[in-house]
Amino acid sequence: MKLAEILSNEELRRHEFPVARDKVFLGHAGVCPLPRRVAAAVRDYAELATQGDQETLWPAHRLPETRGMAARLLSAKPEEIALLGPTSLGLSLVAAGLDWKPGDNLIVHFDDFPANVYPWLALQERGVEVRLAKPARLGEITVDEIRPLINARTRLAALGSCHFISGFKIDLPALSEFLRSKNVLFCLDAIQTLGAFPIDAQQLDFLAADAHKWLLGPCGEGIFYVRKELQEQLRPAILGWHNVRCPNYIAQEQMIFRPDARRYEPGTQNLLGAAAIHAALELLLEIGIDAIESELLRKRAWLIPALQAKGYEVLNDAALPKNSSSIISFSKPQTDLAALWQRLDQENIITSLRTDRAGRRYIRISPHFYNSDTELKRFLDVLDRR
Repeated sequence: MKLAEILSNEELRRHEFPVARDKVFLGHAGVCPLPRRVAAAVRDYAELATQGDQETLWPAHRLPETRGMAARLLSAKPEEIALLGPTSLGLSLVAAGLDWKPGDNLIVHFDDFPANVYPWLALQERGVEVRLAKPARLGEITVDEIRPLINARTRLAALGSCHFISGFKIDLPALSEFLRSKNVLFCLDAIQTLGAFPIDAQQLDFLAADAHKWLLGPCGEGIFYVRKELQEQLRPAILGWHNVRCPNYIAQEQMIFRPDARRYEPGTQNLLGAAAIHAALELLLEIGIDAIESELLRKRAWLIPALQAKGYEVLNDAALPKNSSSIISFSKPQTDLAALWQRLDQENIITSLRTDRAGRRYIRISPHFYNSDTELKRFLDVLDRR
């Protein structure tokens, strides 16, 4: 199935994405609806699991296939992929698993989503200094913002791939090159871009992303990437029967971890979630991430001027393509944005209402590749109603 087929055949679009039958869903930066094939994969496995041992009934090749597809999406190796979520868990495993020393420091964007702030702030209890990036414009993390925060004791930068309100997408190659030149590890919260824009994991050391946004998958199942060369350095912080050697389910005196990223999966897999993310990854790879990126940037290119023509102020409106995402947040002085958000909801147009640290509100839209131009025009039309 190609992207052009979906956008030119309304019957097919509504079949593959049932939410489109009743709603204009523009909330993928929040929690996505499941595509038909993803829901079908869960339903089919759940039905199969009624017939006996649900783990034995799960096809043995599916987990390696899923790791392989996740690796393809990230230009990584399957042995660098652990299947676990949510994003907070992966980030916390990095924070807890490195051998921090008192006096070490790391860099965090203070106005990032809290999942990518709190695991790092907690390290202060271990004597780690947390250096907070506070850019002048919301979410605009660049090399110039990071450079003054680095010194000889900087161990890691924990950054989001894209800001959840402003939609500013970081320049991953530039930041990666700079951090590596300073011998600083790079941990990426990729939940706001993975599935929408290409990511090359070779530019990273660690990555975590749950499936419930742009990956079009379930809540609580995700992808955790650890560069192969660092797997001995990042000690698993959660232990169980699955990631530590236990022949015949018998505990051993010496703990020997699995030789790949499965060492971060401590127990029995969430197989319903695995069935769902397998189908979601299959869908995204079938459509093609490059095609998805092009379509999202095309939508953005005409939505922003259309909003500005109606008098709305748009965050990150003049960003270069490398810093542009499918998140568009807008506001207007003297406008009750909460009321407008509710009116959109009443019209079955699903958006998000977000607030920054200063208390300013925004309506955030985050269309995905399957949203049609007709849907987006309907959204714009509702903004004009009084």
